[in-house]
Amino acid sequence: MDKVRLIPILIVIAIGIILGGLILTLDKPSVVSEEMASSDDDEKPEENQPRIGPRGGKLFIGNGFSVELTIFEKGVPPQFRIYLYENGKLLPPSAATVAITLSRLGASVQLFKFTPEADYLLGDQVVEEPHSFDIAIAAERNGKLMRWSYSQVEGRVEISDAMLKSMGIEVLMAGPAIIKPKLKLPGEVIFNEHNIVRVVPRVPGLVIAVYGHHGQQVKKGEVLAVVESPMLADLRSQYFVAKKRFALAKTTYEREKQLWEEKISAKQEFLLAQQQWNEAEIELELATTKLRVLGVQPESSHLKSNITQYEIRAPLSGIITAKAIVQGEALKEDREIYTIADMSTVWTAVTVYPKDLNVIRIGQKATVKATAFDIESEGIITYISTLIGGQTRTATARVELDNIEGKWRPGMFVNAELVAEEIEVPVAVSIDAIQAFRDWSVVFGRYDPYFEVRPLELGRSDGEMVEVLHGLGQGERYAGGNSFALKAELGKSGAAHEH
Repeated sequence: MDKVRLIPILIVIAIGIILGGLILTLDKPSVVSEEMASSDDDEKPEENQPRIGPRGGKLFIGNGFSVELTIFEKGVPPQFRIYLYENGKLLPPSAATVAITLSRLGASVQLFKFTPEADYLLGDQVVEEPHSFDIAIAAERNGKLMRWSYSQVEGRVEISDAMLKSMGIEVLMAGPAIIKPKLKLPGEVIFNEHNIVRVVPRVPGLVIAVYGHHGQQVKKGEVLAVVESPMLADLRSQYFVAKKRFALAKTTYEREKQLWEEKISAKQEFLLAQQQWNEAEIELELATTKLRVLGVQPESSHLKSNITQYEIRAPLSGIITAKAIVQGEALKEDREIYTIADMSTVWTAVTVYPKDLNVIRIGQKATVKATAFDIESEGIITYISTLIGGQTRTATARVELDNIEGKWRPGMFVNAELVAEEIEVPVAVSIDAIQAFRDWSVVFGRYDPYFEVRPLELGRSDGEMVEVLHGLGQGERYAGGNSFALKAELGKSGAAHEH
């Protein structure tokens, strides 16, 4: 009884071995063919081209038995589905054993095996896009082996080397690359707060002249306004008195020193003169310091004629951003009358979202580009706020930019690009090679003498190179520059999506 049960199993195994051997050794003719394995060598195929089957697939027929091959992709990745018929009547999927070999340009041969599923046979692999391939079908039914082959083309154009050169198409090779993903964040140009000075008179008085106005570019030391100040007159008078007293005390000291050395006067008179000279020197230094603190040069040429006039000068070169002074008003010494900003450097206040905080760091290089103009500069991040704003829920990073040429103006909106990290990837292609084909991102693979679309699953990019996760292997050649010309050629050829 055990031997009787083993016989059918051994027969099935033997058929499977024969079927696999035939598939692997099958030639790929350019036209559809059919071969029936039987004891009659004179048996001929009934059809030499596949028909359209009841379910819209390719129908292959042989002696009343037929196989309909479809590619189903509604809601699932593309998959082969096979329906079996005999004399036009649908058979259960277990009525025959079917296998398919699929070969495409630049790829290894795939062997598809099938298992019964509902009323069809289901392939065990995804049918990758594009559906451009040569297939060979082998089916075993009631001890008879039948074979068919079929080819279809999609997304393929033939371009000779000469034409390739004339079209200016550059052929590149996919391979390892270092991707430098860039983080793009919005921002605004603001003043460098370290270079902003608020000007106060430092002496009370009456404004008799105003020269500096809002928005005006001024240089360091330039006169902004003139104030008439009684306090300044007192300080200058103290200086003149101290200066004359010092000169007199010095003369007295030198005379007494000479008399003492000649033994004419007593040493006590010499020491007294020396003390008076030292005291006069201290008084002169004090009076001089008081004037210099106010920015007044004690020995200026107009000192004696205008002892009440005080010139308010720009403490640095820059632009006047605020003005609060008018002619004829009385000023207090601590009132802010001007705000001047040095524009040789500016800051960019960059908005940083919480998800990006772990990417940026102080000292990191950033490229800042204006949104409204073709202006670009490089700077470094000098500050990152520790708190996230309550309303915006964002942090702020500060990028300092050189602005000697004055091209950056506070209030300008910008985008800051930062290199997040450097990542080495096994396969990458040029971003210029990526084209849109149907709903895919593709490159055109080069397989002499053809170019054929290769849908890609893309990863990280830095704007120049993009990581390839699936769809193109390391070492494969593809169209780089001017690849759009191939897309145009493809449109002319009318290569359709065939199932």
